Amino acid sequence: MLLAVWEIAAIAISALRDVPFPTPWQTAQRLLALVSGRTLGGHALAVHIGHSLGRWLAGVGIAVCCGIAHGLLAARFRAFAVAAGPVPRLFLLVPGLAWIPVAILVFGIGQAATVFMIAAAAFAPVALSVAAGIAGVDANLVRAARMFGTGPTALFFRVLLPAALPQVLTGLRIACGTGWRVLVAAEMVVGTGTGLGYSLIQARWNLDYLSSFACIAVICAVGFTVEAGILGRLEAATVRRWALGRENV
Repeated sequence: MLLAVWEIAAIAISALRDVPFPTPWQTAQRLLALVSGRTLGGHALAVHIGHSLGRWLAGVGIAVCCGIAHGLLAARFRAFAVAAGPVPRLFLLVPGLAWIPVAILVFGIGQAATVFMIAAAAFAPVALSVAAGIAGVDANLVRAARMFGTGPTALFFRVLLPAALPQVLTGLRIACGTGWRVLVAAEMVVGTGTGLGYSLIQARWNLDYLSSFACIAVICAVGFTVEAGILGRLEAATVRRWALGRENV
């Protein structure tokens, strides 16, 4: 259905506005040419994908580490929750592109600014999901574990973390999706030389709309593969492994 709507829109826009609008078939041909070795902005498509994935993993990795630490502290220490609890909510209200002035002033134009923007945008979903997941663990599970002599470390790793893990993974999926969107936008603004976002905007400035559409297709494919194909299956497996099913309620 999506391809059919795309084809109809391309024909209509080309007829009404007298501009060549890329069709799905033309985009697929250009994408095949890029995969086969045609360069985009002086680099192969695989180079752009690899650099974008590297920045995305770095930014999300930083966000996950900071978000888990913040969520754990907020869930376990009341004073920390009161003092620093609103921070993720404030970050959640800031659009990813709003970090551009901060990123440029602190890091300049380049990879560090892109990683910073990804981390800033992906931090809040992780922190909030970790805090909510641990705070929402059934108190009866904690009491039962303590009655059997479970220590603080074992309580965390064998009761709190498994019970909160499904919600934590949901936050991680949201963070990864948010980070991927911010990555593309950041590369379009502060990128230098490589990356899917950078190649997309450069193709647009060169009026190479076929390559722009091919980049959009690659962005969708890579993002969907990571978010649904990997994290989605991991989340489903975790829910089956750790969460209480209806038959156990």
